[in-house]
Amino acid sequence: MRVKLVVAYDGTNYCGWQVQPNGITIEEMLNRALLDLFGQQITVTGASRTDAGVHSLGNVAVFDVETRMPAEKISYALNQRLPEDIVVQDSCEVSEDFHPRFSNSIKTYEYKILNRRFPMPMLARDSYFYHHTLDVERMQKAAAYLVGEHDFTSFASVHAQTNTFVRRIYDLSVTRSDDDLIRIRIRGNGFLYNMVRIIAGTLVQVGAGILEPADVEQILAGRDRELAGPTAPAKGLTMVGIEYLPTDVDNSSEISENGA
Repeated sequence: MRVKLVVAYDGTNYCGWQVQPNGITIEEMLNRALLDLFGQQITVTGASRTDAGVHSLGNVAVFDVETRMPAEKISYALNQRLPEDIVVQDSCEVSEDFHPRFSNSIKTYEYKILNRRFPMPMLARDSYFYHHTLDVERMQKAAAYLVGEHDFTSFASVHAQTNTFVRRIYDLSVTRSDDDLIRIRIRGNGFLYNMVRIIAGTLVQVGAGILEPADVEQILAGRDRELAGPTAPAKGLTMVGIEYLPTDVDNSSEISENGA
């Protein structure tokens, strides 16, 4: 059977999602836990291959296994074998043709910025500390230019590998809470390599007065990575979750790339 996992993790101590030779990854830890549980080599396939230091509240992965264990019980068994900073939130059986990366979906990410005079230790692992005052109203105005379907070449890493840079952003909000956390929440049908972090870095420059809100429209139209702001640090980024849609719902452009 094919089993879907919803996985939350603190990415601080990992070299991203995908297995690689230079460090421990989330995928590797899941594969190890599955080997221990079922006694056979099993490789998970993830929906988003998040970068080193990026967190998740609900990344999705699948694997195939022959077992009599009910799919909904697998989450409990895996959590007994995983470290505290990786927790499977749910497990269930899905159809054999379900693929977490290529199925029709909407993905939500959140980038957090701690904007105050001094850092807060409890927030150091999952937010970007920026001590100069940021104008959230300016950031909101700038964010509005990015909503809709656009060519996001200016907001993608030069290392992005894709057939098209067109993506559709459904919602992009910038809010500030009483604890001095600015949250940039973005919801779209797919994200290019480093796209969310480059958007966040650009909006920080708008909030700091380095760029004007209307400059974002010109950056988008320019289709040149050098026009946009810096790539914000990975630790501020969290994958919030993935909503899978019926196949007859139009959500076209292209499926997401890794490392948003």
